[in-house]
Amino acid sequence: MSNDEFRAALARLAAGVVLVTAQEPPLDEEGRGEDVGMTATAFMSVSLDPPLVMVSLRNGSRMDDLLDEQPLWAVSVLAAGQRQIAGRFAMKGRISDRLLFQDLPYVRGEVTRAPLIGGALATLECRTEQRVVAGDHTLVIGRVLTAQAPNTDGEPLTYFKGRYRQLG
Repeated sequence: MSNDEFRAALARLAAGVVLVTAQEPPLDEEGRGEDVGMTATAFMSVSLDPPLVMVSLRNGSRMDDLLDEQPLWAVSVLAAGQRQIAGRFAMKGRISDRLLFQDLPYVRGEVTRAPLIGGALATLECRTEQRVVAGDHTLVIGRVLTAQAPNTDGEPLTYFKGRYRQLG
């Protein structure tokens, strides 16, 4: 089986789209670390008791490196109308994260201080419980510390056959 065959087969699996965010530790006592964000489709619930979720991160990515040292992170479950946000944080060779967050509505998580995107279907704040290296990715399992569903009427943003989609 080739990588292309594997990729084509799994492209037939529809996935929800989330934005994973975290704040870098401050460089000095006066400052605040930079906000970092990454679009992910490999995100899932793992356990109800205790409440655990998992996100898959490419080894050596900025988010993988950050979550290796920063145990607190957040997830915003993106709504169908937030396709531009997903695309913005998924770009290769993108501009700095500071500029990516600049014009987005968000609040800071009470526990993690990570950005929680306004208009998201749900937001979760997490603390890393376990990291499992799996091939060229690391599975980060996080305990959910807070969970909110502020946008109960919205539809989810999904990813299918290499494109962002809406249900229906």
